[in-house]
Amino acid sequence: MTQFVLVAGAWLGAWAWDEVVPELRAAGHGVHPLTLSGVADRQDEPVGTQTHVQDIVGEVERLDLHDVVLVGHSYSGIPVGQAAARLGDRLAHVVYVDANLPTDGESFVSTWWQGAERLQAVLDENDGCWPPLTAAEYDGQGLSDEQISRIAGGSTPQPGATLSDPAVLKRPLDELPTTYIKCLLDGDEPNDDAAELLRSKQWQLVEMDTGHWPMFSQPHELARILLRSATH
Repeated sequence: MTQFVLVAGAWLGAWAWDEVVPELRAAGHGVHPLTLSGVADRQDEPVGTQTHVQDIVGEVERLDLHDVVLVGHSYSGIPVGQAAARLGDRLAHVVYVDANLPTDGESFVSTWWQGAERLQAVLDENDGCWPPLTAAEYDGQGLSDEQISRIAGGSTPQPGATLSDPAVLKRPLDELPTTYIKCLLDGDEPNDDAAELLRSKQWQLVEMDTGHWPMFSQPHELARILLRSATH
C-alpha cells in the first residue's frame, strides 16, 4: 500500500488537501496530510534551521511509513526535496506540485524571482513573517470566489525563518524518481532549475490546465495524477 505524505505551500496547513485526501484513501492508500511547524494549527510552534525538513522526516519515521510518495506544493518543495533524500528505501516517489526546488546552500529568499532584497523587505515590514496573499491576488488562477475565500480565510503568516533557511541536499535531486506538475495558468514552462532536472530519466513532467493551487481548483484531477505516480 502506497503512503502519501502531502505538504502544502506557504501559509497553508494539512487542511489544504481536504478534497484530495478522500480519493487517495478510496483507492486503498494511506494518506498523511502534514502541517509544518509555524503555520495553521501549529503557528505557535518555534521554527529554526531545518525545522520543516525534520517535520517531514520525523512524520515518516514516527508512523514507520514505507513505499512513500512524498508530495510538495509551492514553497514546500524546498523542504520536501531535502527530506526525500533522507528517507532512503522508505521513499517510492517524489511529486512536486508547481513547486520551488531546493538548491544546496540556497534558500527560498535567495532564489526569489523578484530578488532576495524584495522578499526580505516584505519580511522586515511584517515582523519577520510573510503575510498571506489577499483575495484579489488569487485572480487568474482558475479559482472560484468560494475557493478563494477558503484559501484566504484559512491562511496564516509564514515565519521568515522557514524562507531564509539554506537547503542542505544529501543526494542529487535527479537521482530520485520524480513527477513535476506544472500548472499552466501560473506560467507555461517550468522554472529553469526544474527544466534542467527534467532532463533526467528519473523525472517526468505532467501539465495541469489550472492555476498554482490545484488542490482547490482541480482536486479530482490532481488526485488522479498522484495515484498514477504511485505506479511508477
